[in-house]
Amino acid sequence: MFKNTILGLTTAALLMTAGTAAAADYKIDKEGQHAFVQFRIKHLGYSWLYGSFKDFDGGFTYDQADPSKDKVNVTINTGSVDTNHAERDKHLRSADFLNAGKFPQATFTSTGVTKNGDALNVDGNLTLNGVTKPVKLEAKLTGEGKDPWGGERAGFEATGKFALKDFNIKSDLGPASQEVELIISVEGVRQ
Repeated sequence: MFKNTILGLTTAALLMTAGTAAAADYKIDKEGQHAFVQFRIKHLGYSWLYGSFKDFDGGFTYDQADPSKDKVNVTINTGSVDTNHAERDKHLRSADFLNAGKFPQATFTSTGVTKNGDALNVDGNLTLNGVTKPVKLEAKLTGEGKDPWGGERAGFEATGKFALKDFNIKSDLGPASQEVELIISVEGVRQ
């Protein structure tokens, strides 16, 4: 009986503290290739063109109990764009698109996070091509827990989209190609 009482109290204490975990800071695990910043845009309305940025860094703060404490900060080196086609990548780095020579970095800084069912709405400011505009991402927790090396990790997938012209990208790719979609998958190591 005494063992059952202790076990019950311990379980209750764990359950009560699980929901009140404090906000924790995570560094995006880019060295282990456990993070991806990808995009897609329609090509002439016939197919999707996919690409990614190979060089980026950042982190996030995550509080399961209180999303208002969550934060995201990411810096992307625009010259690292890769669509698996060297000539196209060179064109994307030019002033026609990303203008990587003049604006070598793009940044996303969250301004607020709210819970929406199983998802998190992440509002933030995207700075790209010298222009800063609000962008909304929808993020979902992929998983969290201990890793084999004694650390703790949390992973998210986020999606969003924005209009090219909002960021002073004047190249017209046709009516079906006015917006770019973002697909972001990150795994963070708790600091």
